[in-house]
Amino acid sequence: MTARLLSAASVLALLSSPALSDSFNRIASFPVIANMADGEDTSRESSAEIISVSHDGNTLIYTDSPLGVVGLIDITDAAAPKPLGNIAMNGEPTTAHIIGNKAFVGVNTSESYSNPSGRLAVVDLDQAIETGSCDLGGQPDSVAIAPDGSFLAVAIENERDEEAGDGGLPQMPAGFVVKLPITDGDVDCADLQKIYLTGLAAIGGEDPEPEFVDINQNGEIVVTLQENNHIVVIGADGTVASHFDAGSVALENVDTKTDGRLSFTQSTDPIAREPDGVKWIDADHFATANEGDWKGGSRGFTIFHKDGTVIFESGASLEHAIAEIGHYPEKRSRAKGVEIESVEFARFGETPYLFVVSERASVVAVYDLTDMTAPELVQILPSGISPEGAVAIPSRNLLVTANEADLGGDGAARAHVMVFELQEAAPAYPMLTSAGADRLIGWGALGALASVEGREGRLFAASDSVYSAMPSIYEIDITSTPARIVDQIVVTRNGEAAQKLDIEGITSDGEGGFWLANEGDAAKLVPHAILNVDANGEFRKEISLPAELLAHQTRFGAEGIAKIGDRLWIAMQREWGDDLEGQVKLLAHDLSTGEWGAVRYPLEAKGDGWMGLSELTVQGDHAWLIERDNLIGDLAKVKKIFRVALSELEPAPLGGDLPVVAKEEVRDLISELRALTNGYVVDKVEGLAFDADGNAWVVTDNDGVDDSSGETLFWNLGKL
Repeated sequence: MTARLLSAASVLALLSSPALSDSFNRIASFPVIANMADGEDTSRESSAEIISVSHDGNTLIYTDSPLGVVGLIDITDAAAPKPLGNIAMNGEPTTAHIIGNKAFVGVNTSESYSNPSGRLAVVDLDQAIETGSCDLGGQPDSVAIAPDGSFLAVAIENERDEEAGDGGLPQMPAGFVVKLPITDGDVDCADLQKIYLTGLAAIGGEDPEPEFVDINQNGEIVVTLQENNHIVVIGADGTVASHFDAGSVALENVDTKTDGRLSFTQSTDPIAREPDGVKWIDADHFATANEGDWKGGSRGFTIFHKDGTVIFESGASLEHAIAEIGHYPEKRSRAKGVEIESVEFARFGETPYLFVVSERASVVAVYDLTDMTAPELVQILPSGISPEGAVAIPSRNLLVTANEADLGGDGAARAHVMVFELQEAAPAYPMLTSAGADRLIGWGALGALASVEGREGRLFAASDSVYSAMPSIYEIDITSTPARIVDQIVVTRNGEAAQKLDIEGITSDGEGGFWLANEGDAAKLVPHAILNVDANGEFRKEISLPAELLAHQTRFGAEGIAKIGDRLWIAMQREWGDDLEGQVKLLAHDLSTGEWGAVRYPLEAKGDGWMGLSELTVQGDHAWLIERDNLIGDLAKVKKIFRVALSELEPAPLGGDLPVVAKEEVRDLISELRALTNGYVVDKVEGLAFDADGNAWVVTDNDGVDDSSGETLFWNLGKL
């Protein structure tokens, strides 16, 4: 097999032009808890997994395994999706398709791995009830519908128990594929055909586990045997037409160590592709999402001819592009990196597009397949946490993704369906990228932002404890669109990357270097301190917080730092043990005398979550602060910018009565956070800085894509 690799130099080339037309942009985000009925417990886990659309393009249907339902969404107005409710399936739904006024749903009813069972349920959508079903003889996974609507194909996986033995193959019973004719809009259970795939794969050949199916215009079925690392093409007559090993990929310049640093310097031995999702491109070619499951996962996607010839292999190129927009999931480095989950294909006008879904990076990559041997990466879309499935609706210029992760009902992110539209407009995302730098710069978790005198057109950001083994300061060119990270300065001590840092504040020291606010955590032996580094990031000085203050410490410490004359001001995020509820300290440290003092800052009233400060910077006659709750989406209430007159900042000695400053609300960011990319309101608005022209810039912290959508919003508020 031969492969053609995408040049790293070409990655995101089109993003260099802000005038780019024909871009996919998100127009709506639908939380799937909206489909719960009045009075239901919305704190329950829900999910949006595999998604499809009605023939007219107006109704979405998705599977929700935790609730055991299929959910329906009205997208007649695609920018304002409306809930149509859930339908209970009395089992675990896996994939659903709409034909006319009926939905056909694969439902897993297995009692155990060794005794699998399932059915294809027929649901009357007008009555919202199940009206019939076909016994499938095993545990269904993927379901596909023929382009002409003449039959359905179902992958009967009969999945293995990962906890049994070594978790490998074989584990009987074997899986197979079911073919079900559709007559007059209904399935013909009597003519159900079982297509057996045993004896084909070199790995666990007696125990094939079909994972995903798709059907081309000639009625041929392609099926991935993920754990077997094998691909089978079934002819229109229902017999195996061809099959082949999915092969392996040796990766270069990847991060294979989960070690708190982004270092794309390792290589791998050949890794089995173990494809999951698969999609026909035309009658002879299909693309696979090489997620991996057992022993594989090659972090990319592949385009095959149906005879097994590799037409294109992405290798590590997509992972590199994902790292450039801050979405690389470092905690998955030792496993399967960005973990490509599924693929979707459609023609929008004359342009053939392949959509490649990355579960762990929470993005969808958009490729122009005009030249199938050299796909052109034109966009990477933000998709909510852990996208599982996608459906293209070219008749309406829409792409929809289903994002399965639900992090709970306590203010964390919930599962969402995202709607994107192909527009004659510049891409709204990413808002920050390192593409075009002289080397690959991975980044994320930007918890601090600052300007530097004499560096017009530049801002500087710092990463927090997510990358504890490589704490970094990033130089950002704000004159380009999107803004570009052009350099990375690693914070070092004695020439080695500094350890035990959680940088949450940054400001210029006026001498070419920086003062950094380090948020401590006693449990992890991370000190609460302020640090001084030179222009190259090398330590000059470390100043611990005073003992009388540390006696009352909690984990939530310094979150911003600013320099006024010889005095450093540090914003403490939340109340410590010696604070009144609803008040936090603004600490002052006199660099000339070493004295410490403070004032008290009154927080907004907290709602369901906590309230705290995220940033402190100085511009003109005021100190400017970001105040926020820790809530996401519709629950978020406070993401605001306040200011305090510098005349209010007269510190009193620690241990005594501290003056309470007066604050003034300047900007409520909630509506902007929702409107910037039409996503949900993110949690961590953490950086604020003013450029040389007096414009205010804000950046959000994406937590290093750990229990986060990975989105970093970075935008210019103008003059406040």
